[in-house]
Order: sequence, then structure tokens, then C-alpha cells
Amino acid sequence: MAEATTPELGAVDPLQPGTKPAQSPLRVPHFRNLWLGSTVSMIGDQFYLVALPWLVLSLTGSSLALGTMMMSAALPRAVLMLMGGAASDRFAPRNVLLLTTWTRSALVAVVALLTWLHWVQLWQLYGLSVLFGTADAFALPAGQALLPTLVERDQLTTANAMFSGSMQASSLLGPAPAGLVVGAWGVASAFVVDAVSFFFAIVPLSRLPKPQPSTGAQETRRSVLQSIAEGLRYVWNDPALRSLVLIVAGLNLWAMGPVMVGMPVLAKLRFGSSAAFGTMMSCFGGGALAGMALAGIVKPRRRRGYLFLAFVCAESVGIAVMPLIRAFPPLAIDMVLIGVCAGIANVSIVAWIQGHVEQSLMGRVMSVVMFAAFGLMPVSLMLAGLVADQHVTGMFVGAGALMIVTTIVAGLSPATRHID
Repeated sequence: MAEATTPELGAVDPLQPGTKPAQSPLRVPHFRNLWLGSTVSMIGDQFYLVALPWLVLSLTGSSLALGTMMMSAALPRAVLMLMGGAASDRFAPRNVLLLTTWTRSALVAVVALLTWLHWVQLWQLYGLSVLFGTADAFALPAGQALLPTLVERDQLTTANAMFSGSMQASSLLGPAPAGLVVGAWGVASAFVVDAVSFFFAIVPLSRLPKPQPSTGAQETRRSVLQSIAEGLRYVWNDPALRSLVLIVAGLNLWAMGPVMVGMPVLAKLRFGSSAAFGTMMSCFGGGALAGMALAGIVKPRRRRGYLFLAFVCAESVGIAVMPLIRAFPPLAIDMVLIGVCAGIANVSIVAWIQGHVEQSLMGRVMSVVMFAAFGLMPVSLMLAGLVADQHVTGMFVGAGALMIVTTIVAGLSPATRHID
């Protein structure tokens, strides 16, 4: 396989009139192989996500144990995310991803063996979750930092849409086969499937060109805290970047909790049907997948800042009106539209950030973005649960209103509105 070179992000401006249309990132062998392998690995992850809760409930019968198991992964992921970005810039995204992928494969294989031998205990699963969350804290920013080194700047939106679409599609298609495997051959077999699936990502990662040392003596002498502080200063001193990170944080703080907590509550209270909840989830997921695909196909060349703000506002309005819709068909349509807006906004914003940030700071900046996306989710879920107990309608309307206010505040910056 021919060795790929890192694209120069500033060499060609794809937004200037007369620029040739971007080629598909699938024409880049390293990207194509990594995307295909990662897609298989994402499907394998669904087997883990089905098997672990089933195993916890089989051992304990306790929803509290299941909730604390999820929190044991979420906390280290949030706390260590910024450190993961600093490590990605210092040791190269490829190296960080290889290490974390091997680690997760080994962890799942060990749990599969313990389960098969009937030696598995609850404390071992807590340890697995903590280590998995720790690995995620390093892998998430590294994955986002790696992508701009594989494709050209004008291919980033399509490349992000492909990875995000694979993740969304795997979450729609993977759980049902995983459930069948657990039912037919047991929980251990599902863990084995996931452990093996990691190798489909490890092989293309290992075949990427080995990064050349680029940090220099000065970067090596910097402490981790100094590296993290440099990334935070970079985000803060860039008005457009700062506003987009604010939007990402707002979406996940105000919107994700109400959607994840509120949908099952609304389905139960309004329609009294688990089938209604499942259909709502499918509508949202299908809409998000369609939005990601649209973001990869239709790439506006002007006034992208206004489009970012418009799609986030539309998503916020859709969330606010959810409890006000009484009939199920229009509610399902609303869920599709919310998903479409979310898919377009998420892919487009991340692609712009990747094309805008200096590569030497990419890991740290993306760790800030990932922290805004994942670090605030436990807080959002807790707040949504507390408010939903008191007033479900107020939770949705309040969440939509707060998200609109956050978007307006971000849009007050001319640098945000004038993103092209």
C-alpha cells in the first residue's frame, strides 16, 4: 500500500469559486480501510452494549447497579477527556488509538473468558467499565484528530458524515442480532464477537504511516496541565470556535437529557406503549442518519455560520413542542425532523472545526469539543430526571428555550455568523 502524506489544510481553499469539487474520501486508501474496519468494530460494540447490561441484571437484578455501572464509565471519560487530547498531540493520534483499541479488545476478551468460566463477579464489571471509560477519554479526541491527517480539508464533512453515519447505522442494526446471539449462545459469546471486531480497526490503524516526531524538545518539556491550558486558551481566543463549542455544550447539557429521559416518559404517559417509545427512538435515529448523509452530500460554500445557527434553533423548537403534540403521527414526524437537524449540525460543526484548527493543537481542541459533547451528559441526565419528576411538559419547553437562548448568545458573535 502506498504511503499517504498528511494534507496541508491551508494549501487549497475549497470554498473559493472555481475550486474543483472534492473527490470522495473513499478514494483515499487509508481512510477507506479505516472506515470499513471501524464500521465493523462499531457493530461489534453493539454486542458489548447489549451483553453488559444483560449480564449486570442477571447477576444483581438491580437497576441501581446498572445505573452505577454506566456512571463508572462516564465519570473517567469526562474527567480524563482533556488529558486524552494532550496525549494525542504529544504521542500522535495513530499511536493513541492503537493502544486504546488493543486495550479495549483485551479487556472484553478477559470478561468473555470470566463469563464463560462462570467466574465473573460484579466488581470485575465495575473495573471493566472504569477502564473502558478511561480508554474512551483518550480514544475519542484521538479519533477526531486523526481524520484531518487522512483526507483533504474539503473532504472532511463527507468523511465525518461517513463515520457518524456508520455509528448511527450500527446502533440501529446491531442490537437485534446481538440480542439473538445472547439468547442463543449466551452472554460470553457476545463479548467474544466484540473482542474480535476490534481487530478490524487495529489492522488499518497499524498500516497507517508511522508519525514522525514533531513535538520537539519544547513540547516534550511541557507538563500535561500546560498542554491542556494551551488548548483551552486556543479555543477561548478564537471567537468563532468558542461560540461553536458553546453550542455543542448547550446541545448536550440542555437537549440530550430531556430527549433521552423524556421520550420514554412521554411515550408511557401519553400513549401507554413501549412500541410507541421504540418507534420514537427509531424516528429520531433515522432522522439523524438522514441528516448526517445530507451533510456529507450537500456542502454549502457560503454563510455556513447562519446555517449552523438555523439548524440548531430548528432542533430546539422541535424539542420544545414535543409534549404539545397530542397525536402520534405528527410527533413521529417531529422526531424525524429533530434528528435531521441534529445530524446536519453535529457533522457540519465538527468538520468545520477540524478544517479550522492547527494540526499541532487538534487533539487538545477536539478533547474540549468531546468534553462539551460527553462530559456534560451525566449532568444533563440528572437534571432531566429531576425536572421530569415534577413537570414533563415544562422540562421539554424549558430545554428548548434554554437551547435557543444559548444559540442566540453564540450567534451574537459576528465571527460565528460569518463562518464560510
